[in-house]
Amino acid sequence: MITGHIESYDEQNQTGTIASNGQLYPFHAADWQLEVPPEPGDDVRFEVSGGAAQQVSLVGAYLEKTKPVKYKYLAAALGLVFGFAGVHRFYLGFYKIGLAQLAVTVLTQGYGVLWGFIETVLIFAGHINKDAKGRPLK
Repeated sequence: MITGHIESYDEQNQTGTIASNGQLYPFHAADWQLEVPPEPGDDVRFEVSGGAAQQVSLVGAYLEKTKPVKYKYLAAALGLVFGFAGVHRFYLGFYKIGLAQLAVTVLTQGYGVLWGFIETVLIFAGHINKDAKGRPLK
């Protein structure tokens, strides 16, 4: 396995490049091992086959303890103020859940605000305590 970091990722084409030891390796989203999409700057491990990266996974998932990046109280404040639109979920990287919250609010003519309020309580209580990449909240 080789280590490197993601230089770029085009979500529309689902392709990207990984830099390692001065070389660039293209990869496709089908070779990404996690459910959350890759982001530029992510440290990764991968194998090379035919000049392309395959079996790409995050380094942090194997080598080092995850470090908090997102703030618990900011997520809670976003949930309290903009929970009806799922903004706190977007902040934490859960884009599909955020879109679902927005859709529920629109389709129920505003009752989706309850979902955001309940999740704000869950964030304060510590039941929602990780972002989409599994990192703990600060």
